[in-house]
Amino acid sequence: MIEKYEMLELAVKACPSFKPVWDEFLDDWKDEKDLPLYLALGDLSRHISSLVETAQDSELKELFEVVERWHIEGSPYVKEAATIGLLEGLQGQSNAASIEPYLLPESKKWWDKVNDFWENGTLISE
Repeated sequence: MIEKYEMLELAVKACPSFKPVWDEFLDDWKDEKDLPLYLALGDLSRHISSLVETAQDSELKELFEVVERWHIEGSPYVKEAATIGLLEGLQGQSNAASIEPYLLPESKKWWDKVNDFWENGTLISE
């Protein structure tokens, strides 16, 4: 099972260009014992958006394999953070439609649930 503090480490392995952002985040929050991971996921969503704009397909494909693992293998916290912390953040980006082709089946299911929530008020649940 993937736990919350493994999430971003897996993302950095899949997407080395995110490492400087993650390192800066860790430095900024080094005095906190509980990292605000949703803020880091916001950083990751902005980084993904920039990767999409520059067509960094190989990093994006590897990163979305990690996002898929978060949804399938993650603890309850990780699954929720992947959906609310990352996918919802990505949907707020100006190039959200360009992100959809990178989504794998489980992540796409949750992407659609977030869309349904914002369009129809349907609660996001299993």
